[in-house]
Amino acid sequence: MKIQWSLIAALLFALITAVFAVINVNPVAVNLLFGTVNVPLILLIIGCSLIGGLIVGTFGIYRQYQMQKEIRSLAEQLIHIREVTGYTPEIQAAEEEKKKEQKDVPVE
Repeated sequence: MKIQWSLIAALLFALITAVFAVINVNPVAVNLLFGTVNVPLILLIIGCSLIGGLIVGTFGIYRQYQMQKEIRSLAEQLIHIREVTGYTPEIQAAEEEKKKEQKDVPVE
């Protein structure tokens, strides 16, 4: 569901940017370090939007990589802890079953 909302927000942003860019087609002077260039405002708006999208996308990919790295590390720690303690999901299920049975037995 989160992906759908992100897609809707991205499409809405793209639509607003496109409308704004089409309205502003006049050439503007862009001052660079080595001189001035006249560029249509529509190209400037679209270019800046693309650069911003690339920056956000790169950050998202980096963040996802970091999360996967952390998940791998935590999984290795879990395996190590289970090996050291001998604790397995089967033992946990058996302990939970014992607790349920103890709760079900009436106290006299």
